[in-house]
Amino acid sequence: MSESDTHTLLFAILDKLNGDEKQRLSPAASLSVQVIRRKEETKRGHRQAYSLDADRILHSRAYTRYIDKTQVFCLSSNDHITHRVLHVQLVSRIARTIGRFLHLNEDLIEAIALGHDIGHPPFGHDGEHFLAALCTKHGLPPFQHNIQSIRFLDQLERKGLGWNLSLQTLDGILCHDGELHAHHLSHVPIEDFIDFDHKMAAKEADPTLNLHPATMEGCVVRMADTIAYIGRDIEDAIILGLIKRSEIPESCRHILGESNGSIVYTLVTDLITNSQIPAPGAHHNNPADMYIGFSDTVAEALKELKRFNYTHIYLNPLTKTNMPLIKNCYDTLFESYLDLLKDNNRDRVASTDFMTTMPEASRGNQPPATIIRDYIAGMTDDFFLKQARAAGCTVPPKQ
Repeated sequence: MSESDTHTLLFAILDKLNGDEKQRLSPAASLSVQVIRRKEETKRGHRQAYSLDADRILHSRAYTRYIDKTQVFCLSSNDHITHRVLHVQLVSRIARTIGRFLHLNEDLIEAIALGHDIGHPPFGHDGEHFLAALCTKHGLPPFQHNIQSIRFLDQLERKGLGWNLSLQTLDGILCHDGELHAHHLSHVPIEDFIDFDHKMAAKEADPTLNLHPATMEGCVVRMADTIAYIGRDIEDAIILGLIKRSEIPESCRHILGESNGSIVYTLVTDLITNSQIPAPGAHHNNPADMYIGFSDTVAEALKELKRFNYTHIYLNPLTKTNMPLIKNCYDTLFESYLDLLKDNNRDRVASTDFMTTMPEASRGNQPPATIIRDYIAGMTDDFFLKQARAAGCTVPPKQ
C-alpha cells in the first residue's frame, strides 16, 4: 500500500471515529471536532484531537519529571509511598471510568488528568507555599501550580514553543483545584483563548478564586483528583505510622469504607449515579442543569474525611519535620540564583542549566525572578536537594 493510500485509509477511519462521537457520547461531552487550539495546525494526523493532547503531555519533559515529585510525603525511603507520577495516573484511571459511564470524552479526560499537576514544584504543597512567598517578595504574583502547569505546557516546553494543546485541555488543567470541596460541580463554557487568558489572569490576581471548568470532562477530573488522593493518602499515612486505620472517623468508615479501595469504589459509584448528564441522543439541556456531584450523605462524609486528613496527616507535626530545612533551601536557592543572573556572567549562568530548553531570546525577555521561579518549579526533589547542597544548605536525609 502506498503512503497516499495509507493516509487515505487512516483519515477515513479518523473521520468515522469523530462522527461516531456524536452518536455514542452525551450532548454534554466535548467532541473531538470541536477542538480549539491557539495556533492553527495545517498538517493533518490520524490521531483524534484530545488523544493528540494526551500524547504531547506524555512526551513533555515536564511529565518525565513527575517521577521524583512529592505527592504528600517527602524524603521517604519506602518505595510504596505515592509519588506524583502515580497520583496523576490514578486520577486518569478514576476519571476515565467516571467519564465512560457518563458518556463523556475519555481522551480529553486523560489529557487533563495527565497534565493537571505538571506545574507542581519540589516537595508538594509546602514547596508551593514557599515558592509563592518568594514570588510575592520579588514582585511576582503568588505561585500557583495550576497556572505554572499552563506555563510549562503552553509557553516553556519545546524551547519556548509550547505544545499547542487545546483550549479544552488547558482549561481543565487550570481549573482542577482538587483541594476545594465541591458537592456538585457544573461547567461554565468559554468561547476562545481570549476568554481563557482572561480567566487565567483573574486566577493569577486572586488565588482564592473558585474557577469552574469550561467542560464536563474538566469537572470530572476535578472530582477524580479528590477521589484519587483522599484514600491513598490514608494508606500512605498508615504505612508511615502516622495514623491507625481505627482512627478514621466511624461515620466515614460506615459510609465510605476504611480502605483506599472501598473509598474509591464508593465515591466513584455515588458520583456516577448522582450526576446529572444527558444520555446520548437526549436533548441538550441548559448547562446550568447539568452537573457532576455526590449524594448529600456521601458529600458530607467526604467533607468530614477531608477534615480528618488535614488534621491528622497534612498538618501532622511529623509530616512537617523537615519543612524548615526545605524552606531554607528554597530561600537560599532563589537568592543565589538571583545574584547569579544579576551578575550577568554567561558562563556561570550556563553552568547552572538555567532553562536550557528555552531560546536565549525568550530568557532575555523575562525578569530574573520569573526565570528562577520557572527553573525551581521544574526541579525534581532530588535535583532540588543536589542544588541546595551545592549552595551550602543543610539538606535533610531520606528516612
